[in-house]
Amino acid sequence: MTPLNSEDEVVELCSDLIRIDSTNAGDNNGPGERKAAEYVAEKLAEVGLEPRIFESDAGRANVIARIEGTSPERDALLLHGHLDVVPFNAADWRHHPLSGEVADGCVWGRGAVDMKDMDAMILAVARQRLSEGRRPPRDIVLAFSADEEAGGHYGAQWLVEKHPEVFEGCTEAIGEVGGFSVTMDSKDGGKRRLYLIEAAEKGIAWMRLTAKGRAGHGSMLNDENAVTELAEAVGRLGRYEWPVRLTPTVQAFFDEVFEVEVKAEDAEAAVAELGLLARMIGATLRNTTNPTMLEAGYKANVIPQGAVAHVDGRFLPGYEDEFFQTIDELLGPNVTREFVYHDVAVETTFKGPLVKAMADALHTEDPGAKTVPYTLSGGTDLKAFSRLGIQGYGFAPLQLPPDLDFSGMFHGIDERVPVDSLRFGVRVLDRFLDYC
Repeated sequence: MTPLNSEDEVVELCSDLIRIDSTNAGDNNGPGERKAAEYVAEKLAEVGLEPRIFESDAGRANVIARIEGTSPERDALLLHGHLDVVPFNAADWRHHPLSGEVADGCVWGRGAVDMKDMDAMILAVARQRLSEGRRPPRDIVLAFSADEEAGGHYGAQWLVEKHPEVFEGCTEAIGEVGGFSVTMDSKDGGKRRLYLIEAAEKGIAWMRLTAKGRAGHGSMLNDENAVTELAEAVGRLGRYEWPVRLTPTVQAFFDEVFEVEVKAEDAEAAVAELGLLARMIGATLRNTTNPTMLEAGYKANVIPQGAVAHVDGRFLPGYEDEFFQTIDELLGPNVTREFVYHDVAVETTFKGPLVKAMADALHTEDPGAKTVPYTLSGGTDLKAFSRLGIQGYGFAPLQLPPDLDFSGMFHGIDERVPVDSLRFGVRVLDRFLDYC
């Protein structure tokens, strides 16, 4: 087999994946991931692997493949990426979100950072290594999943429930939303390049709130108005100022970035100094409850007997009990809640051989690299894999321009990834597989 070059391939692979429409609106009515899964499986089969496609529902496809390591007695490592992307309005974009166009030094399109870039890097590195006959030290399980953008019910969660055997031996994992660089001022007046590694994720509680009342004519007095009851409860939730809670990962982030201890009372002021990172890190200081949907009534002069609201709740690792106790107190006795979606918070200690392998791989390509753990305010497929006892990190390595608002492009307009960042990423990922 002619050896392949991952740096040459990664841009083409990323563009090809972006051109495959795998939009997931969360209603199971989209194009699905089947075409993307077939593309991935074909690319893996070309270099001698035997990928398997697992379809959880019509068109909802997942790909699994295993690369045998030189030391099969060691625990296996999971490399996971998802194939679906969130919807878009093409009219808002400079380049069509399904074009995969390479322009201004970037690959453009939906999924360029979330997360067809990492899918492409995994494919490119696997293809080069296998074409050269280079096996990793330990078994590597490659997982390309469906439905991550809607909770993984047709993807990672389904695989964990229905096919846990494909992850046999896996104890650690790397996936999305980590390994990217941020440029910060240093104390000596220079610049530092930090690489953020996701070591924790907030838990998810999407809730439906319901208030019941007494229906009646809009002109009459009614002290059992469901709309009033619900509106007041939603207002209390939306305006509640959750206390700052510095979890171990958040505390470690502050210690590394500011090189001095940051206390809870100083955390918000510290976040304000983070520039483009402020929005991302600020959401990890506390639990959050954001009302997102309201529904009640059918005519202006009719008081309805019920009203419904939806709230997006996120809780920090270790604070789930406090979170729900507070919510129930704020809702009061006349509003009930039920889950639309509920998933765990996860947190992994930022030390050990895998953490060292990530740091060493980055440092080899960027001698000034410093790895910093952080908490993700959202969630990834790692939540599902954690149910199998797999500990994981977000590590999709990218060296980014200092002025690029990377976090703002997740689910945003004009999503794009620099070509040089992709090439940097495959070099780091290749070294990481040797070191891990």
